[in-house]
Amino acid sequence: MDIKSFVLKKAGEAKDGARAVAKASSEQKNNALIKMAGAIKKNTTELQRANKKDIDAAKKKGLPGAMIDRLTLTEKRIDEMAQGLIEIAALPDPVGEITKMWKRPNGMMVGKMRVPIGVIRVRGILFQYGYCEDPEERGQKRRDT
Repeated sequence: MDIKSFVLKKAGEAKDGARAVAKASSEQKNNALIKMAGAIKKNTTELQRANKKDIDAAKKKGLPGAMIDRLTLTEKRIDEMAQGLIEIAALPDPVGEITKMWKRPNGMMVGKMRVPIGVIRVRGILFQYGYCEDPEERGQKRRDT
C-alpha cells in the first residue's frame, strides 16, 4: 500500500472513530484514556524498539539532531505521555456544556454548546477528542473542544 492510500485509510478510520467518541459518555471516554495510559506503560519496551527503527531511519535520511531528539521516545517521555492521558481523564468533560444562551427577537432561544471536533495533542501523542494547538499553551494538557 502506498503512503497516500495508507493516509486516506487512516483518515477514514479516524472519522469513523470520531463518531463513536462523540456518542460516548464521560465515563466511557475517561475509561478509554486510562486504558490507553496503561497500554502505553505496559508496552514501553515495544514502543522504544519501534522508535529505534524510526530514529535509525531518520538518521539515515539526515534529519537534524534537534528533530531526532524530538522523535526519540525515552522512558521518561513515555511515562509523561501516559501521565498526560491520566491527567486529561481527571479534567471535567466539556462536551454538552452550554457556554452561551440568548433570546432572538422572535422569541426563539439560541445557544452555543461544546461538541467534540477532533483530536488532542498531549506531549507528542494524539488521540480522538478535541484539539489544542495554541502556541501559548503548547505542552499543556487541555480537554477542550
